[in-house]
Amino acid sequence: MRADTISLEGETVESVELNARIFGLEPRADILHRVVRWQRARAQAGTHKVKTRSETSYSGRKIHRQKGTGGARHGDRNAPIFRGGGIYKGPTPRSHAHGLPKRLRKLGLRHALSAKARAGELVILDVAEAEGKTAVLARQIRNLGWKRALVIEGKSVHEGFARAAANLPELDVLPSAGANVLDILKRDTLVLTKAGLEALEARLK
Repeated sequence: MRADTISLEGETVESVELNARIFGLEPRADILHRVVRWQRARAQAGTHKVKTRSETSYSGRKIHRQKGTGGARHGDRNAPIFRGGGIYKGPTPRSHAHGLPKRLRKLGLRHALSAKARAGELVILDVAEAEGKTAVLARQIRNLGWKRALVIEGKSVHEGFARAAANLPELDVLPSAGANVLDILKRDTLVLTKAGLEALEARLK
């Protein structure tokens, strides 16, 4: 597999070879679903909380005498049966994270990259460098036709490019270590710099 490398001005620079084991797979929705579900579960705050019977603010005094009322035998107003009482077996703070084998996480990233390559939504960029001017970068992106793009760099992101992209809602920038299935699938265009391509192939080989 080969792909053309372009510059930010849209000019073809050279042709690079893509690893077929990373970019040439038949995307499997079940693997992508498992990895995305794992990512979203890890990101979930899990701060849901209700008050139990011991935490509500009613008095603990017995609400009426035990016998002779013709009604049920109640202790206090904190019982779950009353409005404003404690909640029985309600949600408590917990982690929603679950395990997923590292082998499957890597496989999911390969399938996400292959899905973008198969859909024609993969772009190889020569270098992602800018002087820090948002207006200049916005013009370049508009000319390239990128709507919602994710740029994946090498080990680090160029400081000027990151500063210029910070105010562009249609552009996100990540180092190669932060590349993940959810962010790749959410964007319409995946942009890999040459350094990012080399780093991802070394990570997934």
